[in-house]
Amino acid sequence: MGDLSVRQCTVADKGAVSAMLGAAFQEDPVMCFIFPDPEARRARLPGFFGVIYDGDGANGARLMTVNGEAATLWRAPGHGRLSLREKIQQAWPWVAASGSALGRALAYSGASDRHHPSEAHWYLHIAGCHPAAQRQGFGSAAIRAGLLRSDSDGVPAYLETATESNLPFYDSLGFNVIGEWKVRNGPLCWSMLRKPAR
Repeated sequence: MGDLSVRQCTVADKGAVSAMLGAAFQEDPVMCFIFPDPEARRARLPGFFGVIYDGDGANGARLMTVNGEAATLWRAPGHGRLSLREKIQQAWPWVAASGSALGRALAYSGASDRHHPSEAHWYLHIAGCHPAAQRQGFGSAAIRAGLLRSDSDGVPAYLETATESNLPFYDSLGFNVIGEWKVRNGPLCWSMLRKPAR
């Protein structure tokens, strides 16, 4: 078994983590909705996750296993949705990363924003593990490290997924389904919430 230790990501990790997430999300229903063409998806996803990496680093936490097999990008309580200032600051990076898929990316982002809990929460924005390293504990380790922070703060952790087969995995980490919703012409998504451990 590999090293399941988790550390904070640094600015220098951006390229490796973004590339890993691009591979991890190549067949993800939301990414397939945003980038329907497989080749465009493969080319665009690292840059797409690079924008998220920067934004979540400024307003949350970025965690990765020590050898980069898995990573989680979190947004801190009060920052689950992008502020107007962030939207303005990130406008050009999003245009550059999304290209002609920007409309679909914004449709998903808007739908996601509407389903966040009203209570303060840590938002597990992105959780990914390289396909070659899946089912070896790396993803769980990266998520659990973030859950320690949510437990320490005494607030729930929230996520959404469009992959039904992920539901038992997140359930095993203490998340419960609190809603289902659909992006226009896009995938069915599940909202999941985990109460802080006492």
